[in-house]
Amino acid sequence: MIKTSVFAVICLTLGATFSAAAAAGEPELVVYSARKEHLIKPLFDAYSAKNGIQIKFITDKAGPLQVRLIAEGARTPADLLITVDAGNLWRAADAGLLAAIDSPVLQANVPGRFRDPENRWFGLAVRARTIVYSTDRVKPEELSTYEALGDLQWKGRLCLRTSKKVYNQSLVAMMIARLGEEQTAKFVRAWVDNLATTPFSNDTRVMKAIGAGQCDVGIVNTYYYGRLMKKDPSLPLALFWPNQTGSGVHVNISGAGVTKHAKHPQAAVKFLEWLSSEEAQRLFADANMEYPVNPRVKPDPRVAAWGEFKQDPINVSQAGRLQAKAVMLMDRAGYK
Repeated sequence: MIKTSVFAVICLTLGATFSAAAAAGEPELVVYSARKEHLIKPLFDAYSAKNGIQIKFITDKAGPLQVRLIAEGARTPADLLITVDAGNLWRAADAGLLAAIDSPVLQANVPGRFRDPENRWFGLAVRARTIVYSTDRVKPEELSTYEALGDLQWKGRLCLRTSKKVYNQSLVAMMIARLGEEQTAKFVRAWVDNLATTPFSNDTRVMKAIGAGQCDVGIVNTYYYGRLMKKDPSLPLALFWPNQTGSGVHVNISGAGVTKHAKHPQAAVKFLEWLSSEEAQRLFADANMEYPVNPRVKPDPRVAAWGEFKQDPINVSQAGRLQAKAVMLMDRAGYK
């Protein structure tokens, strides 16, 4: 276990990519991030200004970053991995890429259901995957649960993002955790039967299809809705919080973990603790219109305006543990 302590960060030679900074003797951390640069660089800059720790980073999609960490092994320069979706975090931990952390600060700032049971990764922002609907053609009282989107009233009226994306894989994995494979398969098949068209490549296209009248309801991450409505507030779309008398809304996270072969493990823990602090949480969540994982921090007013809702209380690690079963289930159900 990595113990949190205060120490002077001594910069080591990290390879050609970071040789100039290392040669200058500057303290630095190296971060691999699946979050885009414009979302994370302000955080890195703020931390550097506050603590004098320089942060070098590489951004890429979650899969390639994991492959890179595996290939680099003990030679990796990466001290920290930041990525999206609990499924990706779970896979990185399962592959032995992340170290377990003993940090009372992280345990206090990050609720138990948003962190790895073995403390190898921690959520830093929460995103809800919920129902979006046409305000022109759907009344909110017609909606109820994710499962009910398979009812006959939505025949030819449902749009979905492709099953190949991790967000829907995690949603179905959490359904398996609650309902079991047999019941989940029944509902997923019903969704497929109700599709108005073939699944879309992303959530924004789902919402644009609803706005254009191609379908009436869909399932999206809330921050995609926020981005689109910011660009065009006249779109006849609204969010609906499903399963409020039962399991609650499916929520997921973006989060981080210290790499197993981190060259500056204690400094990496300190940075991760700061990311979970009230100061950093506003920067981390607000930039992407997500919900802060730290319960002491209120969401951005634009996000809060969507209303309060009951969340699924199951630990999000289940999204990773059951993801392979979810992928196979969706394939058998004809959900492409």
